[in-house]
Amino acid sequence: MNFNGKTVLITGGASGIGKIMGRKVLERGAKTLIIWDINEVGIEAVKQEFSSLKGNIIGYKVDVSNVENLIEISSKTKENVGAIDVLINNAGIVVGKYFHEHSHENISKSMAINADAIMHITLEFLPEMMRNNSGSICNICSSAGLISNPKMSVYAASKWAAVGWSDSLRLEMEELKKNISVTTIMPFYINTGMFDGVKSKLLPILDPEKTSEKIIRAIEKQTKMLAMPLPYWFIRLSQGILPLAIFDWTMRNVFGIYDTMKDFKGRN
Repeated sequence: MNFNGKTVLITGGASGIGKIMGRKVLERGAKTLIIWDINEVGIEAVKQEFSSLKGNIIGYKVDVSNVENLIEISSKTKENVGAIDVLINNAGIVVGKYFHEHSHENISKSMAINADAIMHITLEFLPEMMRNNSGSICNICSSAGLISNPKMSVYAASKWAAVGWSDSLRLEMEELKKNISVTTIMPFYINTGMFDGVKSKLLPILDPEKTSEKIIRAIEKQTKMLAMPLPYWFIRLSQGILPLAIFDWTMRNVFGIYDTMKDFKGRN
């Protein structure tokens, strides 16, 4: 897949890796970059920052947790821009609390943004991709969609849902013989501010620039699943062959995964 001449939509594209990926697709020759974000000021700042790059930049303020708003902005996007060649579902939130400390609103919002929204958004743009028999969909999930973790129960639930849906969609496109690639990304913590306060014993906190480059390359190569830094097959194999008590001990005492959220602060 080549980004040259393509129209790319990135949700959560006004900050973090969404913003970096937007720059990278423009540098690769994308014709149009569409930014969806709830932060209207951030959208305008990105448009100004990227103004020297070739390619048209269009931004829409949208609350992806609101299905009616999401559908409305989807219609405007299709009417004003036309077909989407590449969809990157990147928007997400995290609530770093023990489950009993969550409010009902915390639960609903996390599931709406991290799991439900990517399905609703894809449903808006997938039919035209199928008619054109062309397109790429990249879903930014999380390694929390592979490994359970204290103080991430609802976040993990949303990402497990996202991983399962994303890879099922890939299989459906293959079964229907559609030329639409679906890439599921499952990164460890990324140093964007979203996970401020997180500490990792063994695995490195990921660099946003390098991580964004790996994701864009994965889309270009039509990679099916990408976990980083540990490959997803290693995680799945370990879960499959190790007794649960030993797996838990390894994650807690060797990799330190279960203690990563103890000092979580996050982004305000």
